[in-house]
Amino acid sequence: MPVDFLTDEQADKYGRFNGEPNLEQLARHFHLDDVDLGHVRRRRGDHNRLGFAIQLCTVRFLGAFLLDPVDVPPGVVSFVAKQLAVVDDCLPLYSQRPPTRLEHSSEIQRLYGYRNLGDGIEQFKLIRWLYIRSWLSAERPSVLFDLATARLVERKVLLPGVSVLARIVSRVRDRASARVWRILSKQPSAEQRSRLERLLLVEEGNRLSELDRLRKSPTRVSGPSLVAALERLDEIRELGMGSLNLERIPTSRITALARHAASTWSQRIQNMATDRRIATLVAFAHVFEATAMDDALDVLDMLITEITHSAELNRKKERLRTIRDLDYAALQLADACSVILEQTTTAVDLETIFSRVTKDELEAASKLVKSLARPSDEQYQKELVDCYGRVRRFLPKVLNTISFRHTDAGKRVFDALEFLHTIEGKTRPDMGDAPLDIATRRWKRVVMPDGKVDRRAYTLCVLEQLQDKLRRRDIYVTPSQRWGDPRAKLIHGGAWEKARQQVCKSLDRCDTADEELERLGMALDEAYHRVAGNIPNNAAVEVEQTDGRDTLKITALDRLEEPASLLQLREDVNALLPRVDLPEVILEIQQQTGFLDEFTHISEGNARVQDLPVSICAVLIAEACNIGFEPLVRRDIPALTRSRLSWVQQNYIRSDTLTAANAKLVDFQSEIPLALTWGGGEVASADGLRFVVHVRTINARPNSKYFGTERGITYYNFTSDQFTGFHGIVIPGTLRDSMFVLDGLLEQETSLKPLELMTDTAGVSDVVFGLFWLLGYQFSPRLADIGESRFWRIDTAADYGPLNGIARNRISTRLISNNWDDMLRVAGSLKMGTVSASELIRSLLRSQRPTTLTRAIAEVGRISKTLYQLNYIDQEAYRRRILTQLNRGEGRNGMARATFHGQRGEIRKRYREGQEDQLGALGLVVNTMVLWNTIYTHQALEHLRADGGSASDEDAARLSPLEHGHFNFLGTYSFRLTDEVRDGQLRPLRSPEEIEEMVA
Repeated sequence: MPVDFLTDEQADKYGRFNGEPNLEQLARHFHLDDVDLGHVRRRRGDHNRLGFAIQLCTVRFLGAFLLDPVDVPPGVVSFVAKQLAVVDDCLPLYSQRPPTRLEHSSEIQRLYGYRNLGDGIEQFKLIRWLYIRSWLSAERPSVLFDLATARLVERKVLLPGVSVLARIVSRVRDRASARVWRILSKQPSAEQRSRLERLLLVEEGNRLSELDRLRKSPTRVSGPSLVAALERLDEIRELGMGSLNLERIPTSRITALARHAASTWSQRIQNMATDRRIATLVAFAHVFEATAMDDALDVLDMLITEITHSAELNRKKERLRTIRDLDYAALQLADACSVILEQTTTAVDLETIFSRVTKDELEAASKLVKSLARPSDEQYQKELVDCYGRVRRFLPKVLNTISFRHTDAGKRVFDALEFLHTIEGKTRPDMGDAPLDIATRRWKRVVMPDGKVDRRAYTLCVLEQLQDKLRRRDIYVTPSQRWGDPRAKLIHGGAWEKARQQVCKSLDRCDTADEELERLGMALDEAYHRVAGNIPNNAAVEVEQTDGRDTLKITALDRLEEPASLLQLREDVNALLPRVDLPEVILEIQQQTGFLDEFTHISEGNARVQDLPVSICAVLIAEACNIGFEPLVRRDIPALTRSRLSWVQQNYIRSDTLTAANAKLVDFQSEIPLALTWGGGEVASADGLRFVVHVRTINARPNSKYFGTERGITYYNFTSDQFTGFHGIVIPGTLRDSMFVLDGLLEQETSLKPLELMTDTAGVSDVVFGLFWLLGYQFSPRLADIGESRFWRIDTAADYGPLNGIARNRISTRLISNNWDDMLRVAGSLKMGTVSASELIRSLLRSQRPTTLTRAIAEVGRISKTLYQLNYIDQEAYRRRILTQLNRGEGRNGMARATFHGQRGEIRKRYREGQEDQLGALGLVVNTMVLWNTIYTHQALEHLRADGGSASDEDAARLSPLEHGHFNFLGTYSFRLTDEVRDGQLRPLRSPEEIEEMVA
């Protein structure tokens, strides 16, 4: 092949049948209408009519005429022959006269308007289309090849030879890339170019280049680490790339170049051609300014949290240390008070009091109580002020380096920050101009103890408020990915007016709030009446009186009984599943799906090496099993040498390739008949898997419940009702699940279209219910305590019988009506991907004083939540369906935990990207095992049924592909497939003799 980005498998599939077409493809491409039949019937002889029709359908489906027109799947021949009322046995006669075949193909081309790519205009159109796509995105050449093939078929242009099209794709893509490099390389000045070039040099005495140093994120949470992170930001800014106008270059191309610069060796960049080298460095500096800003603010946020936590601990220690003195003084005062209370006259006899507690003792006790006792609403403010020395180590650098911005809600804190900036460097500044409206009641006693502003206390008060506003994004920075203003990413102005109608149609939402509220009101009223009518017959639900109010009590679900036939079927199937090493599972699934072909070189080039799938397989196992390369290295196998594995890990394993490979597995699973009995892909669940991070990193948080004295992360993964994981998010610590529940539905890239998501109670929020409803999804969390839930109504006069006392909260329809357009704009922005769901929800949920828009979304969420709760209490089958799906997610987590067995199951990656790639590899490997189990479980069922065994559809639907006892995760790993499996055949099921030996 002149162009090597295509695998042999892709080249073999080009312009040929790859198995039988499915029913939808047969109906679309192989159905003959009246015009087609008219052309066919003019042929003489059944074999000519059938051959002509098959050539016609073939060119529609493949976009090319076959060299041997009868080399088609039997199902195609049968489907076409039935339409012509001829026998398919006559087709071999058609191949005996080549001139007739050529004549027919020429006539089909003339009658149906098929053109050759060699025609100048068609080739020009294809090249122009490819160039635009290549310019706007960094799509891989293999993807462009497939897209070009589909476009040619759609436009009735006959496919050229595979090498011809591959050369066109490669040439056009190279031209687009060269243009990107040329434009980017011309942006910096000569001085800036020289500065960029110096990034690649390794100075004498150093092991790393300046580029290597700048792309390393901080790993410690401390004042010096924050200062170093800010100095790193300054160094990147000094390159001046942030000020360049790069609007001419698509963002995706700049991001792809920066990603390459961030992960490849400096020497490789140094060896690039000049334009490409400068362009790569420009992209790096431009993108990494935002990255460095985010890293610095991550450290700042964690450092403020750590200082606050230490202040809380100091307060507790101080209270414990002084409790004996406070008790002693309090008892003396109590003794004096008891004398007063014993007096029978109104006059107080001081001599009697002083005889029991002397005047000096009483004065000392009073002073001690005043010094040790704290107001009931005071927390840790005084101890926090004692940390002022730690703050001074980094605050000047923060104020001088970061330019904060603000919304209206953050203006007061922003003004206070500006004041701190103006007094920076002054020994005795005038604090009279300090904005004091940011000080809460707790802080005012500390900030102004004697009527004058204390600089130390004021600074700590501002810092605490800054953290709160940053987390809500009322104060934000730019450029930034994680600490920017998500509201600025919403669709605005004319763009929203153009998109509004389309958004309403796609989300099935009414244009006006009145229409939508009428629909919601009718649905809510019907649900209340239905559930109220079923209450007398619903043994699981009871209305009780608690503190004078009606509350609901719901009986927990009993365990679903498993019939003897299911237990026996599960035992029979598990006994038949072959024992297999994990590498063989991955390589066998590669033979079935080709999912490892999605791993492409980070440079988007044509780097291909022999036995690359074996190397990728080994790296995936090293990551997913958390065992490193050592158990996998084989010096006598080129694909398994340490240098090869290290090269593959650096250049092939990244988020986009992991996502693409995973999508291929999920899509393949969704077409297996057994998987369809488990679900159609419309239902999913989300759950978190916790991991301790045993190295210093800023991308981990403490939580004693899950991580003990260590820090950790959460892998929040989404599981379909077919047991496959279709998305995963790495979360520092254990942030609220509700911030991330929508990301899995909006950002996943598989063919599944989940419409309902089930979670534990931790994901419950009125705002989340509102956003789910606006986007057309159903949010179905498991409710731990339905009695504590609030039920809402729209019609205050409606009589809901036994539920009247439950439905005591009223919806503010006016709030929804007044904010309807903005609510649609939020939903449209989320749907169109202009803003991340987690970014937006974080800013909405972190606010102690929510905006009017937030309250409106929460209000419509209360309607959706009430409808869900009514269905939840009314239908036991619904509650059980939620429990079943959550159990699937937990079972998949159990399989992941068993797989991730190395190094005590702890993460040893310092940087967020490395953690995401490792857990992405874990999710991918778990999906390969799930798919392998599904294939062989289906095979085992067919085997049992063929032998006359009992395997009902009901029992098969309750089987699970999460068994993993027959997989070998440990010991020596084999990377060799038998010839039969390599050819695409399944390995034999275990025989009864093997089963008996295993039992013995």
